[in-house]
Amino acid sequence: MDTLALEATQPKKAANGGVGAVPGTSGPSKRKPAKKTKKAVVFFEVEILDAKTKDKLCFLDKVEPNATIGEIKSMFHKSHPQWYPARQSIRLDPKGKSLKDEDVLQHLPVGTTATFYFRDLGAQISWVTVFLTEYAGPLLIYLMFYFRVPFIYAPKYDFTTSQHWVVHLACMCHSFHYVKRLLETMFVHRFSHGTMPLRNIFKNCTYYWGFAAWMAYYINHPLYTPPIYGEQQIRLALILFLFCQIGNFSIHIALRNLRPPGSKTRKIPYPTKNPFTWVFLLVSCPNYTYELGSWLGFTLMTQCLPVAFFTLVGFIQMTVWAKGKHRSYLKEFRDYPKLRSPIVPFVL
Repeated sequence: MDTLALEATQPKKAANGGVGAVPGTSGPSKRKPAKKTKKAVVFFEVEILDAKTKDKLCFLDKVEPNATIGEIKSMFHKSHPQWYPARQSIRLDPKGKSLKDEDVLQHLPVGTTATFYFRDLGAQISWVTVFLTEYAGPLLIYLMFYFRVPFIYAPKYDFTTSQHWVVHLACMCHSFHYVKRLLETMFVHRFSHGTMPLRNIFKNCTYYWGFAAWMAYYINHPLYTPPIYGEQQIRLALILFLFCQIGNFSIHIALRNLRPPGSKTRKIPYPTKNPFTWVFLLVSCPNYTYELGSWLGFTLMTQCLPVAFFTLVGFIQMTVWAKGKHRSYLKEFRDYPKLRSPIVPFVL
């Protein structure tokens, strides 16, 4: 009885305990791993309205959530070819600020049905074209007055030269300045925005070309008189001019190295091993500081009222730009150096 009972229980132990398997039966079957379910992509619907009239201009269906504003502009351009991406301003509010091209749709404060407002920026032109045009003009205009081409002064002065060496020095300094600007535009500057409104080229050229003609007329005039303190004043002015020109170029190189090619990244500019960049310790826009110094030197060198007025107007405009960039730095970077001023150390 005990032996029979023991034999009857052995197969169960083998099956349950894993000691042996019942003949003719297979082992425990392996479970197939469950397939991972893919997350469903929630597409966006994008509606673009006219910022002025609120009329619907475009409706984009099934826009991917990681689409950028730049890509949305390209989609909008397909339905409205007259408005190429550089001409478009896309906003969340009709009177709000333009969104950046790199802004991602799903990171904006919008629902899956997003409404944007469009504003036409007008015909655009590249920054490089604008800079080359507005800088080439003063260079050529000044040389016309320097060589005293006909119809500028009295006929007896046509193609004559000044007897004062400061006039020739001023021509070299003025030409050097604008040749430097042209070369920097072509080989140094990296622009965060590719274009600007076409109308700006007329405004900028009027400013630069007009002042160049006004200054050149008096500096190269046959009745021009040299600075009151003579050679000492001229030499001091030349040193200041050249020092600030080198400093301005050094700052442009430092700013260029902050931004990789094709990138729009912004970083805090800091001094480098170049001593001319140490001004970054005190001001946010030392390129404007050096530019101001250059024109102060040119004013001192020529002792010419139109040059002084040009320097004053330029200082006011550069101060506006510097304050705007300084505020932008403070807003974007929490660890931005507090000691810095926009353009003039400790003052402005």
